[in-house]
Amino acid sequence: MRIGVIGGGAWGTALAQVAAVGGEPVLLWAREPEVVESVNERHENAVFLKGVSLAPSIRATADLGDLDRCDAFLVVAPAQHLRSVLGGLDAGGKPLVLCAKGIEDSSGLLMHEVAHEVQGSSPIAVLSGPTFAHEVAAGLPTAVTLAVEDQALGEHLTARIAQPFFRPYLSDDVAGAEVGGAVKNVLAIACGVVEGRRLGLNARAALISRGFAEMTRFGLAKGARAETLAGLAGLGDLVLTCSSVSSRNFSLGKGIGEGARPADLLSDRKTVAEGAFTAPVLKRAADALGVDMPIVAAVCALLAGEASVDEVVGRLLSRPLRSEGI
Repeated sequence: MRIGVIGGGAWGTALAQVAAVGGEPVLLWAREPEVVESVNERHENAVFLKGVSLAPSIRATADLGDLDRCDAFLVVAPAQHLRSVLGGLDAGGKPLVLCAKGIEDSSGLLMHEVAHEVQGSSPIAVLSGPTFAHEVAAGLPTAVTLAVEDQALGEHLTARIAQPFFRPYLSDDVAGAEVGGAVKNVLAIACGVVEGRRLGLNARAALISRGFAEMTRFGLAKGARAETLAGLAGLGDLVLTCSSVSSRNFSLGKGIGEGARPADLLSDRKTVAEGAFTAPVLKRAADALGVDMPIVAAVCALLAGEASVDEVVGRLLSRPLRSEGI
């Protein structure tokens, strides 16, 4: 199975490295000419994954049409660009494995729903879980969820991308895998704020726990299963991204907690902190479903400049006391 990877950022490059183990040919599409040149000439993505030596069987291209020869696609385009990128791809009914995490701002759709609209003849899978790109590219142990409704396709894809250091667990809960990945990005911003404001480890642990309750409420309302949200694509990814500045969303929140303006932080970034785009559409979706998500609402207020860190913390701590259930 010849794999095409759509998206030449750090995560796309790391997945290309996984797919190329053993000399398997992989074609990596990147929008940036400098990424294509770096991968093809120096076997390194010096723009987004500097210092990692890439397998020589990885070739890069800036032409989506070159991917026609591939048998399956790992789609790593950022969530807000997924529709336009897929619209330019001739997938030919071949499998699309969605690897970006978010909710489309203009429609409120999850990524698999966008893909179904744009590439209706292609079977859809979702790859999600606790993954920092630099660790995956370095061959450090990683486990992920591969969610796909077609069991046979899932087994085929798993056999192709599994490595001794990269372990996919199969699921048929596509919505659950996507909800976990989207919501954790927003919660990671909140945990970064806690770190930047020096509110302590107790506060971070409480926020992760109550954030997971929000994720679960929203996921169940969207048809996800609780066990999926308690697994790698939900709780596992939440714990990772709420604990390290290697997370773009956590580092964004940390900057906000330290007093920087969100707009300044976002304009100064080469890579995308997807949670900043997901937060307002997630809040709208939660409100429409009648799902209470106070931490998400607090992040939205911070990003929009509607309240200070002290004000949103005060609001959260002054909420009426209640039982701990979901």
